[in-house]
Amino acid sequence: MASLTYAREAPVTKPLAVPAPPVGECRHIFVVPAFNEADNLPRLLADLEARPALFPEGSRLILVDDGSADGTPELAEAHVGNVDVQVVRMGTNQGPGAAFRAGFDAALEHCAADEEALVITLEADTTSNLDSLPTMLAQARANAHVVLAAWKMVNVSTKRRLLSNGAGFVIRRMLGVDAHTVSSFYRVYRASALRIAAAHYGDKLIRESGFACKAEILAKLVALKMTVAEVNVELDSSRRVGESKMPIGKTIVAYWRMMARQLVFGSAEAR
Repeated sequence: MASLTYAREAPVTKPLAVPAPPVGECRHIFVVPAFNEADNLPRLLADLEARPALFPEGSRLILVDDGSADGTPELAEAHVGNVDVQVVRMGTNQGPGAAFRAGFDAALEHCAADEEALVITLEADTTSNLDSLPTMLAQARANAHVVLAAWKMVNVSTKRRLLSNGAGFVIRRMLGVDAHTVSSFYRVYRASALRIAAAHYGDKLIRESGFACKAEILAKLVALKMTVAEVNVELDSSRRVGESKMPIGKTIVAYWRMMARQLVFGSAEAR
């Protein structure tokens, strides 16, 4: 049974210079990085197909295949249903950072320069609890540039818990990012926020190729005084077929490298 989800009553950051006025209904663009997820992808697509309200007219799912060797992109391309699936092939395994860069570029290409849309990122392994997504979308439309899934972990390894909690603690203390979970793929961004960040940082918006890229993106949005909110979401790793692809040691090193760079440059790290 899905856990009760709720949004905080106010953004988790201090009053900020960039306003996030309410927006009405708009298109939803899903960006899903995938690497060897053939065992999980059919369940994810079936779950999305069962939720037509998540796909207003003009919405789509962009699956970014990060060099899979198990037929993941072919499965996505062969999908038949109401969900419009676009596959972006990276060719070789370049990591989540490169996949998100390609996915965000593809998402913004589908939006007019002045169009607002909501860009949803999530894991391809079905650990993202879609029951929570309507609450996250409502929060993004109400008053936030980005909405994070604040994990309530179920059936998650001790190492993964320690990494997630430790990364959140250090980044809150060192970078002033007031958020419970900084490493999750599961988020909702306003397209306008990504557009502003891309214009400011250019190719430097995502420099980390690995899993630390999500904390990097968040830190850079906060440096631009974007408004951040969180919604409690259950993370149940037992839903996933196969092991997590996060390399713990490399990810810890990447966090420290990213934080050192952010402390030195902050929002000055522009194009």
